[in-house]
Amino acid sequence: MLQRTISPVDGSLFVERELADEAALDRILSRAEAARGPWRETPLAERQALCTRFVDALVSERDAIARELTWQMGRPIRYSPGELRGFEERARTMIALAPDALRDVAVGEKAGFTRFIRREPLGVVLAIAAWNYPYLIAVNAVVPALLAGNPVILKHSAQTPLVAERFGEAFAKAGLPDGVFQHVHTSHALVAKAVADPRVAFVAFTGSVEGGRAIHEAAASRFVACGLELGGKDPAYVRHDADLDHAVENLVDGAMFNSGQSCCGIERIYVHEALYDAFVDGFVALTRQYVLGDPTDPATTLGPVVRASAAAAIQAQIAEAVTRGARALIEPHEFPKHAPGTPYLAPQVLVDVDHDMAVMRDETFGPVVGIMKVRGDDEAVRLMNDSRYGLTAAIWTRDEAAALAIGDRVETGTWFMNRCDYLDPALAWVGVKDSGRGCTLSTVGYEHLTRPKSFHLKTAL
Repeated sequence: MLQRTISPVDGSLFVERELADEAALDRILSRAEAARGPWRETPLAERQALCTRFVDALVSERDAIARELTWQMGRPIRYSPGELRGFEERARTMIALAPDALRDVAVGEKAGFTRFIRREPLGVVLAIAAWNYPYLIAVNAVVPALLAGNPVILKHSAQTPLVAERFGEAFAKAGLPDGVFQHVHTSHALVAKAVADPRVAFVAFTGSVEGGRAIHEAAASRFVACGLELGGKDPAYVRHDADLDHAVENLVDGAMFNSGQSCCGIERIYVHEALYDAFVDGFVALTRQYVLGDPTDPATTLGPVVRASAAAAIQAQIAEAVTRGARALIEPHEFPKHAPGTPYLAPQVLVDVDHDMAVMRDETFGPVVGIMKVRGDDEAVRLMNDSRYGLTAAIWTRDEAAALAIGDRVETGTWFMNRCDYLDPALAWVGVKDSGRGCTLSTVGYEHLTRPKSFHLKTAL
């Protein structure tokens, strides 16, 4: 059975791969299981060195990788190299954090006893990665899992299969032992079989809420842990004391970068009534400066969404909001490349919106944002929390104490002040509610890739 990757750039067939069948998947799982013991016994310093060589090998191909990335998922070529910079930052940070994160935990002295907690690797990790930030998403799971002593099998999205192959090539160049890292192109049905297979000890999934539920159901037959990074409907609050120009610039980028196809992109904005009119005017004016076009052209700043069906779903959400009374402030004809029935979609800014509209409740995953006026902090907090998602949320204010106090009340995994749509690898990346469970990045992320084992040794008899 063949897997075909259709490029959103021009609708052409870009990649075609044979899908692994059940026998091939079984061989991959067996190789990973066989590698588990030797890799666990490999000293951490050697694992770090191997992962460092992997990063070096992969980033040395950044120009070719950037071009592939643009053709696979449509990000403008002027921005594609940035993903490799983010990949490198996250990987090198997790390599540096590993000794502290994985060292034995001291529990205090007790006469006649030696006591400590050791972090043991779980076993084979199945990483299932999404297409929208394909290197960043994959590295969040793959490198820390390997550093923790776990073999890894990477199943990447059918939209970005070359990312998995690039990982494999770079690990081979780094000299990683056989079976410690493998990638597989296979069907959803066989992914479910792998999740249920006793040789898999942990599943790291990034994707939609529906995909997360499918993974959870596949894992339900046994006690296997799953890390789930799912969707978002991330809010921002522009407080009365915000720097208006800074807020506009940050939030347009936070909503429109990557054509809005980011789980932590800004999809709804609440603006204090004192700044509302000026903010909306500035936001629309800056959005109009985007150039929607062929992402292989360096002049393009807004590329297509991933496929025509995604564009149609986004347009349906806009239409539903307008039917319910929202006003669309941008005419699609202002962006000549906009073409219904294709992935090329003009950005949109909606006002007069409310939470009865899908565009303010459901994940849009496109270059669309709804903006609402609020009277103050309490109303903003109530509206930010009025969502089944909770990945990130952000505030624009000059008052750090107020930002901290408001952040304590907002149901979110990450709280930003005066920035958005960013992962700091030194901080835990975590969602609440339907945005997922578990944690990646930071020293805390290692806790989900290991199990604690207590040593209680009586030394005085």
